[in-house]
Amino acid sequence: MNLIILEDGDFINPSLVRLTDRRLVHLTTILKVKPADRLSVGLLNGAMGYATVTAVDQNEVLLTVDQLDLPPPPALPITLVLGLPRPKMLQRTLQTIATMGVQKLCLIQTSRVEKSFWQTPLLKPESVKEQLVLGLEQGKATQLPLVEYYPRFRPFIEDVLPTQCQNFRRLIAHPGDYPHAHSVGMEPTILAVGPEGGFVENEVRQFIDLGFEPIQLGQRILRVETAIPVLLAKLF
Repeated sequence: MNLIILEDGDFINPSLVRLTDRRLVHLTTILKVKPADRLSVGLLNGAMGYATVTAVDQNEVLLTVDQLDLPPPPALPITLVLGLPRPKMLQRTLQTIATMGVQKLCLIQTSRVEKSFWQTPLLKPESVKEQLVLGLEQGKATQLPLVEYYPRFRPFIEDVLPTQCQNFRRLIAHPGDYPHAHSVGMEPTILAVGPEGGFVENEVRQFIDLGFEPIQLGQRILRVETAIPVLLAKLF
């Protein structure tokens, strides 16, 4: 935990914070904080700064916020369109995109996504938020990615995506005889990545028909959780 993420409900008063959840456990058992220790903190979707440990016991940690006016690192101007991964891979992927600064994630149904994946409790809002916050704590950032869900492919590709594509560079990552992924600077971009097994060819064609440029990462086939950080690093 490189940053303690704070929310409005943590504040007892404008400068005093009380932590009683998993952050308490981490602070007391991993970081082993003691009174007068100074910690990096950030307000969810807000500024960053520092806080001083005021009191510690097995039930709570009290922090006095000394400064909360530092800007977080800028988010990447990217919307990631992702075929819904397997539940265990989903958790790691959510953490990764938050750590790396993805602005928006669209989880979609594709031919190779098992429909049962949509029933996982890991897609509940509180579970998704927990994984994203873990990623923010790792990346030392505060901007929570926006997550949208599209359990039907056809309405997404025909009705939703065309309106979201406007004024964005459009890329689809897919194995094949395509150009290698390369830097796009900070150009607003929509990147489509398939689930385990990738997109089927008809899906690739529908993305291309919407102006998506196919790109690839070479001969090796990577897991989704590996391909996403590699793609983000190469593009940005």
